[in-house]
Amino acid sequence: MTLPTFQLRRNAFGRLEYVSADGETHEGVIPVRAFPISEAGRGLSLVTSDGHELLWIEHLSDVPDGPRALIEEELAGREFMPEIRKLASVSTYATPSTWKVETDRGPTSFVLRGEEDIRRLSPQTLLIADSHGIFYLVRDILSLDKHSRKMLDRFL
Repeated sequence: MTLPTFQLRRNAFGRLEYVSADGETHEGVIPVRAFPISEAGRGLSLVTSDGHELLWIEHLSDVPDGPRALIEEELAGREFMPEIRKLASVSTYATPSTWKVETDRGPTSFVLRGEEDIRRLSPQTLLIADSHGIFYLVRDILSLDKHSRKMLDRFL
């Protein structure tokens, strides 16, 4: 499927503007992934600030370099989700507890309010929300070291 002709640019305030083939301009466009974890490069929509879809993009790789760079830049700013590589320590196995972890973005610590803040996305993938609403991804439980898996098992 061929994408319709469009332009994407930043306005003077740094917000994305979408210009359709017929010249209609929409300010404050937001890229939204359909599958942000499992298939980040497939299924993306450009929507207005009130949620009206302007363009469906089946594969991000189909978008020309300039607009694709703007979309990826915008997504990076909105989708902050560190990936946990190792659990260094947990303050207590009761909640709330403070977790010290190593992520793909460096070491950090966060407070887990309750076990309900750990969501299983697949048999091996977890999404953990901290007390501030930041989400941490465990892409594959089996890729964690034995010590990390043992600590994590106490909360699952």
